[in-house]
Amino acid sequence: MDVTMPQLGETVAEATLTRWLHKAGDPVTEGEPLFEVSTDKVDTEIPATMTGILTEILVAADHTVPVGTRLAVIGTGAVADTDAGAGAGADTGAGAGARHGTLSPLVRRLLAEHELTADQVTGTGPGGRITRADVLTAAAEAPVAPGAVAQAAPPAPEAAAAAVTAPANPAQTLTVPFSTRRRLTAEHMVRSKATSPHTLMAIEVDFHNLDRVRRAAAQSWRESEGFSLTYLPFVARAVVDALTAFPHLNASVGDNALLVHRRINLGIAVDLDADGLVVPVVQNAADKRLRATAREISALAAGARANRLGPDAYAEGTFTISNPGPYGTLLTAPIINQPQVAILATDAVRPRPVAVPLPDGSHAVVVHPVGNLALTFDHRAVDGGYAARFLSFLKEAVETRDWSTEL
Repeated sequence: MDVTMPQLGETVAEATLTRWLHKAGDPVTEGEPLFEVSTDKVDTEIPATMTGILTEILVAADHTVPVGTRLAVIGTGAVADTDAGAGAGADTGAGAGARHGTLSPLVRRLLAEHELTADQVTGTGPGGRITRADVLTAAAEAPVAPGAVAQAAPPAPEAAAAAVTAPANPAQTLTVPFSTRRRLTAEHMVRSKATSPHTLMAIEVDFHNLDRVRRAAAQSWRESEGFSLTYLPFVARAVVDALTAFPHLNASVGDNALLVHRRINLGIAVDLDADGLVVPVVQNAADKRLRATAREISALAAGARANRLGPDAYAEGTFTISNPGPYGTLLTAPIINQPQVAILATDAVRPRPVAVPLPDGSHAVVVHPVGNLALTFDHRAVDGGYAARFLSFLKEAVETRDWSTEL
């Protein structure tokens, strides 16, 4: 059976095979990681699609190839006699020209971001090829332009004195190297802030009616589903309706055009502790009711934390929800998940005093569960009025829908 370069996203045309996790002749098991690939967005492990013997490796590590390229062969027979130059780790060219010709999409982007050329970077990969780490090392060691020093503002006298009298103590500093995922998360966040003019808008939402339904169903839900019924799937369902009514937030920015997506693929940001963030996707969320949405969110989050999800689980998201609320947050300004144009944060729901209208026109103060929903949007895509109407629609859906019909 042929092993080919997988499609790692709707717009990804090529990827770099960065490392083989087995060598020719090794037995492999279906589902276990077989090789690693890198694109301009992510690094990921690709699992074997069958159990057998890795009989041939056709593309060496650190080569960039189009999607669909044959990379290897898995069979059940004896190991094939392969060209020594094709195996994992083979050296297939060491000169500057060869190195430049095999730059991965990620390396090319990092070179551009740090205003470096390939000739300014020493490659440490196979055959002298340039890796991501090589670019970041070269960027950190690059000399500061003379003008940059002259234009820098001088420190305040107190800060200058503190720098002289209280130098950093290496013994009190712990260096924690970035993991691959942490580094990719950092790069993605920096690129997003540089790409989109971020604008934050938030709205206060009364969860009283929703919470009555949620609490009434909580015990039976846990018994039947095996996980807690939280606010998140309710908000996700309301977001789908809001995006249907305001589709320009379910979009990407193209060349002088807004690319409005026909499907609503809802990304759910999953925290991996200090190792970064990933965003698995609920595909075709508009076709799923609350129970199906909740099941999929729970399964995706568990799979992401256990590193069990394949590349397809993270592909083609059109709008993202970040859910820091369980940690008690008040107001979060999330960073847009490129190439999307908006992201919603669901902050903590807490008991708060609320003025409730009475039949005679007066108000009574009661305590209801209230939380903020915060939208960060790309101001290139929409303006404030459109975003405000989206949030108003979302608030009304959360507060007034008959959620009992969803359960």
